[in-house]
Amino acid sequence: MSVKIRLMRRGRNKLPQYDIVVTDSRRARDKNFIEKIGYHHPLARGAETPFMLDEESLNAWVSKGAQVTDVVARLMVKHNVGPEKVRKGYEAQKQRRIKAHAYVAKVKTDSEAKKAAKEAKAAEAAAAPAEAPAA
Repeated sequence: MSVKIRLMRRGRNKLPQYDIVVTDSRRARDKNFIEKIGYHHPLARGAETPFMLDEESLNAWVSKGAQVTDVVARLMVKHNVGPEKVRKGYEAQKQRRIKAHAYVAKVKTDSEAKKAAKEAKAAEAAAAPAEAPAA
């Protein structure tokens, strides 16, 4: 059984509220869960607390092998809660993604430059024979 710590949506239309739950990864997002360990209210106002997480339960589940999803890890980094191992893992993954995007952008610009140089060379070659017969 693969256990994940992820968000479960509650609330009504255009007013999202999420519970942070421990659940089997094969289950539907909003169906049965094993344990509720916190909540996230992105539109919290005033005295409402936008984020709460039971760190003892989180640590217990992570030590048992539960995987934290990217969204929950991002919330943990934002609010500076949870195991350091999970937060550092998320930051390292974020840096790898940034490097990968930079590499893809570099390869794309390199290929576009090569294509433009090839087209310029072909245009130059097409123009050169037209001038040669004039002699």
